[in-house]
Amino acid sequence: ALVATEGGRLAPRISESGGEIVPFPAATKNPLRLLTNAYALERLIRQRDVDLIHARSRAPAWSALLAARRAKIPFVTTYHGAYAENGRLKRLYNSVMARADVVIANSGYTADLIRQRYGTPDLRIRVIHRGVDLARFRPDAVLPARVEALRQAWGVAPGRPVVLQAARLTAWKGQRVLVEAAAYLRARDRLGDAVIILAGDAQGRDGYGDMLRREAEASGLGERVRIVGHVDDMAAAYLVAQVAVVASTEPEAFGRTATEAQALGCPVIATAIGAPPETVLAAPRAAETAITGWLVPPDDVPALAAALAAALALPVDARMAMGGRARSHVARHFTLEEMKRATLAVYDELLQDTRQTRLQERFLAAQSSTGTATGPSPAA
Repeated sequence: ALVATEGGRLAPRISESGGEIVPFPAATKNPLRLLTNAYALERLIRQRDVDLIHARSRAPAWSALLAARRAKIPFVTTYHGAYAENGRLKRLYNSVMARADVVIANSGYTADLIRQRYGTPDLRIRVIHRGVDLARFRPDAVLPARVEALRQAWGVAPGRPVVLQAARLTAWKGQRVLVEAAAYLRARDRLGDAVIILAGDAQGRDGYGDMLRREAEASGLGERVRIVGHVDDMAAAYLVAQVAVVASTEPEAFGRTATEAQALGCPVIATAIGAPPETVLAAPRAAETAITGWLVPPDDVPALAAALAAALALPVDARMAMGGRARSHVARHFTLEEMKRATLAVYDELLQDTRQTRLQERFLAAQSSTGTATGPSPAA
C-alpha cells in the first residue's frame, strides 16, 4: 500500500505495517495545486503500476478522482464525516466523496446522509463500520503499570471514579455539556468524588479550553475537571475510567470512542444522534440484559447528569456484567479484522470488474482487427 500524505503522528505505524509513505501536499485546497496534485498522482499510478486509488479526505479526493479517471483505474472513497454544507460551493466541494465507483460509508447514518444529499444509488454504497483493534483494545493486553502510570499523570488516586471524554476540544463535541452535567450532580450531592477527564487535542482552540476551565471554577468543580491534552495510551485510559462519554451536540458519523471503550469493558454514555445508536445498546431499544450503556438527547444537561449518576452508582458486579456484554458486542460487530475484510472485498470486486472490462476490450479489439464476427466475450 502506498499512502500519499503530509505525514503525522500515525505515519510510523504505516511504515511498520509494511506500507510506504509517499510525501504529498494532501491538505491544499488551492484549485491549481489540486490540479498539480492530480497529475502527480497520475504519474505515481503509472510509475508504480497502481491498481486502485482510495481517498479518505475531500481535498486530495478531487486530485485522486481526476488521476483515477485519466489512468482508468477504480476510485474508492471513505465518507467518514457528517460534513457541514452551508452553501452550494461547500456542497460541491463535499460531493467528491460521493463520486467514487464505490463509496464506503462508516455507518448506516452516514450512508443515509449520502443518499439524501447526493442521490447516490445503493449499488455504489457499502456500509463498513470503523473497526477496533482487539489485539490492542482488550483488558488482558493492558499491563497494570500502564493504567497506574496514566492515573499518576492525571493526578487521580486509585479507586477514585473517573468520567472520561476523549474528543478533540471543539464546541460540538459537547465538553461544555459534560461539565454542566457534572456541576448539576455536584449541586445535588450526587457526583461523589468523581473526576472529569477531558482528553484530546486543542488543535489551536485554546480559548475553548480556557472557557471550560472558567466554567468548572465558577460551578465549584475546580480541580475535578482536568483537561489533559492528547493521550497516546487510550486502551489504558478506558481502564482507568468508570464511564466514557460521547457528548456530541451534532451527529457523529461514527464515533470510535464508543466502540473502543466498550471493547475495554467500559460502559458508555452517548448522545442519541448520528451513529452511536448503532454502536451502543441502550434502553428502551435493547433489553435490560443486553444494554452496554446509555443514550441521551444532545445538549440535555439533566439527561446526561441522570445517566452519569446511574453509571457512577453501578455496583461492581453490574458494571462487570455490562462490560462483558459491551466487549462481546464489539467483537461481534466492530472489529478491525471485519473492517479490513470488507474493505478488501470492495477492492476485489472493483478489480475483478476492471479485469473483465479490459479483457473484453482486448477481445473486441482483436475481433475488429481481424474482421471476426462478434460473439460472446470470454469475460462473460
